Amino acid sequence: MKTKIAVLVSGGGTNLQALIDAQGSVLTSGEIALVVANNRDAYALERAKKAGIPTAVVLKKECGSQEAFEEKLKEVLTEYGIEVIILAGFMTILTEQFTSCYPKRILNVHPSLIPSFCGEGFYGLRVHEEALKYGVKVTGATVHFVNEIPDGGEIIAQKAVYIEPGDTPETLQRRVMEQAEWILLPQAAETVCAGLQQ
Repeated sequence: MKTKIAVLVSGGGTNLQALIDAQGSVLTSGEIALVVANNRDAYALERAKKAGIPTAVVLKKECGSQEAFEEKLKEVLTEYGIEVIILAGFMTILTEQFTSCYPKRILNVHPSLIPSFCGEGFYGLRVHEEALKYGVKVTGATVHFVNEIPDGGEIIAQKAVYIEPGDTPETLQRRVMEQAEWILLPQAAETVCAGLQQ
């Protein structure tokens, strides 16, 4: 039996696509059983549909509060028998009420080498803008477990990416995705899913 994974998304779903593409090759111990979006227009939902993966949309404004939103999320995850959760560009910070229900079972990918350029407010292009502004020569991506502290959970894996002369936040973001995030996330998912089966 494969470990059932839910991928939580808000936008385009490039990391989701990397996970879908890795199923059966890198990701063999787990399978994506559900994709949940907190945005009806997330293109990630289209990617899931194309791959034949069930989808759900849970909107905070419809739930009325963070607490109700997290309860609804838990209901949906329970309904599908989800064992591992992967945050792939999920633009909502989850509270301890939620994360404590899934200890060492929620993964997130962050586009820097934690502890650099991470924490509240560090997401998307801002991470790469700050890395370039600071002048670091190496950046990368980190996959970590999620707890109640933004980017504060235990690190599972990291991969370095060199910054090149003339990099813009956009070119750097793309290279970090291609060289680190899309490789690291499926590998880390496999490590966690395989570990649960022992």
